[in-house]
Amino acid sequence: MTLRSRLLGSALAALAALTVSTAFGDVYRPAYLELREVGTERYDVLWKVPAQGEDLRLAIDVRFPAGTVDVEPHRATVVPDARIERWAIVRPGGLLGARIEIVGRAAGVTDVLARVERLDGTSQVESLPAGHAAFTVLPSPGLAETARTYLVLGIEHILGGIDHLLFVLGLLLIVGGFRRVAVTITAFTVAHSITLAAATLGVVRVPQPPVEAAIALSIVFVAVEIVRRLRGERGLTARAPWVVAFTFGLLHGFGFAGALAEIGLPQRAIPLALFTFNLGVEVGQLAFVAALLGLEALLARMPVSVPRWAQWVPPYAIGVFAMFLLVERVASF
Repeated sequence: MTLRSRLLGSALAALAALTVSTAFGDVYRPAYLELREVGTERYDVLWKVPAQGEDLRLAIDVRFPAGTVDVEPHRATVVPDARIERWAIVRPGGLLGARIEIVGRAAGVTDVLARVERLDGTSQVESLPAGHAAFTVLPSPGLAETARTYLVLGIEHILGGIDHLLFVLGLLLIVGGFRRVAVTITAFTVAHSITLAAATLGVVRVPQPPVEAAIALSIVFVAVEIVRRLRGERGLTARAPWVVAFTFGLLHGFGFAGALAEIGLPQRAIPLALFTFNLGVEVGQLAFVAALLGLEALLARMPVSVPRWAQWVPPYAIGVFAMFLLVERVASF
C-alpha cells in the first residue's frame, strides 16, 4: 500500500467519524447558562437553549437549589437557532457551594456551557457533558484552576469544530512529506494565534456570521485543490502550502475568537486564559493530526488496498459538506 493510499484510508475513516459527530452535534447544539452576581444574594440569569423557530426549543431547564426565588419575570427573545431567556434570582446566603442542575427530557443528549461571573471580577466556567449536566458554584479560583479550565475548553472546541478539522484534513491530503506537513501546520497555528489574540483583546473587530461563512468557503477551496492534485495539476496549496495555511489560518483564528467570546474571559486573568485556550486548541489540533498519522501507520500494516475510485471520495465529500455549511451560514445572516 502506497503512502497516498494509506493517507486516503485515514481520510475516509476520519471523514466518517467527523460526519457522525457533526450529525449529532448539529441537532444537539450546546446550551449556555450565565449567572452574573450583582449582589451578595442576587444574580442575573441568561439561559440560551437550542431551538428551531419560536415554538420548538430543546426540552431542558435550569434547576436552582432550594430557597432560590425569581425576582424578575422571564424575558424571552428568539435568535437564529436559539431561544434566550433573561431573569433575576435571589437566594439567601448566595449560590456559593450550591449545586445547579440542568433537567428535562433532552438533558441527556446535549452539552451545556455554564459561566458564573462573581462580584470580584473572577469567573467560573464549566463544560457539562450530556447526561452529567450539573455543577457546584465554587469560590474564586486560583491561576492554576483558571489555566486548566481554559486549556480544556480549547481542546474541546477544536475537537468539536468540524470546519477547522476538515480544513486541516484537506491540507494533509495535499501536502506530502513530514517537513512540509510540519511547516504547513506551524503556519496555520501562528496565523490563527495572531487573529485569536487580536480579536479577543478588541484590537480587531470582525462580525462573526461572515467569518463563519468564509471559513466554510476556505474548506471548499481546499477540496478543489485536492481534486486538482488528483488530476495531476499543481495548485497553489501544493506549490506553497504554508502560504495557504497562514492566509486561511488568520480567518480561522477569528472563528476561534467568536467561540471564546461566548465563553468569556476572567477579568483578572485575561492573558493567562487567552494563552491556555489557544494552547488547548493547539493540543487538540496536534492530537487530531497524530491520530490521522497513527491510523495511516496502522493501515500500512494491513494487507488491504484502496481502489482508485475511492481517492475521489474525500475531496468531494469535504466539498459538498463545506458547501452545505456555506449555504446554511449565509442563510443565517
